[in-house]
Amino acid sequence: MIEGGLDVFFEAFLRKDSVFFEKRTLQTPYIPEIILYREEQTKQIANILAPSLKGDKPSNIFIYGKTGTGKTLTVKHTTKKLMEAAERENTPLKIIYVNCKLKRSADTEYRLIAHLATELGKSIPPTGLPTEEVYKAFLRALNTQKQNYIFVLDEIDQLINKTGDNVLYNLTRINEEAADSQISIIGISNDIMFVDNLDPRVRSSLSEEEVVFPPYNALQIQAILRQRAEIAFNKDVLEQGVIEKCAAYAARDHGDARRALELLRVAGEVADRKNSKKITIGHIDEAEEKIDRDRIIDIITTQPKQYQLVLYSILSLNPNRNKNMFTGEVYEVYKSLCRKTNTSILTQRRISDILSEFDMLGIVNAKVISKGRYGRTRDISLGISEAILPKIKTLLEENMRV
Repeated sequence: MIEGGLDVFFEAFLRKDSVFFEKRTLQTPYIPEIILYREEQTKQIANILAPSLKGDKPSNIFIYGKTGTGKTLTVKHTTKKLMEAAERENTPLKIIYVNCKLKRSADTEYRLIAHLATELGKSIPPTGLPTEEVYKAFLRALNTQKQNYIFVLDEIDQLINKTGDNVLYNLTRINEEAADSQISIIGISNDIMFVDNLDPRVRSSLSEEEVVFPPYNALQIQAILRQRAEIAFNKDVLEQGVIEKCAAYAARDHGDARRALELLRVAGEVADRKNSKKITIGHIDEAEEKIDRDRIIDIITTQPKQYQLVLYSILSLNPNRNKNMFTGEVYEVYKSLCRKTNTSILTQRRISDILSEFDMLGIVNAKVISKGRYGRTRDISLGISEAILPKIKTLLEENMRV
């Protein structure tokens, strides 16, 4: 029990000094005025979307890059500036952003179209109508005003994995039926092979342009952190080496700037809780462990059993060696665990897909290597802190009853 009760605790908290000045600059929704190291990509997207200011339909765009490479940030920054220009010129334009990973808005074709229609002012129940009726209502909503619409579908690969690619085909074909309005799509994906797996007729109807976001290097992440830290923290609270340590962690995780910013924010929160007036390298280490633990535990508790079996197979192999492991080795342990737990065995190709997803989440580092005429495999190593491995393994054993 907190001494003196919660009222006293919260009053003391409000009076306490903090290392933060403007914490929101380290959080995901914040969009800085200048997006560092993304000038080329910003210019590409702006060039493609600019015709909408003259009432013309811009091309569809697909944007690729690993997590934390500035894709969503750059698109939101560019479309915000585009809308400001459209408003100054009185050009009718509407931009709608949808995160397809959020289950309620885009886990089915019906819900996505209903969500878009609602954004256009046409209320549609979340379930109950034939999908064809939802499209008709959506078309009516589009035609209420003559203008261009730009739909930003973030994590678009998640949508297609859940619903199939028919929804993209239907959205593009709507342009043939819309009397006065036109739709353009900006798809954002962590999967660079995403479009290659689409049905040829869908690819043809999209006629998309592509923009690729490379990972940031450690020096670029340092500059991004310094840009945000100048606003986020009070003066002289960062000890020497803190920014560099954050950047080194993030560069290890495929140049993930979002993770670096999260690490710096959590380190600040750790410092505040300890009543420290400085953020130290020790606080970064604590924040790293906390983030890893929370993230992995969340994945363990939300992923299907097959994913848990694959991760447990990797953990079972890891202590027995000082070198990396390969897909085939993981697959053999996985098959043994499936037999032990009476679980159906997936193909090795499907296990490779799961390993790719773990790589994208930063749980493993899975590098594809060629073995000549013997095909390709993945060189796999763990991407999470050794300190939390025993807890993860125990959780997996409890969940799977291994």
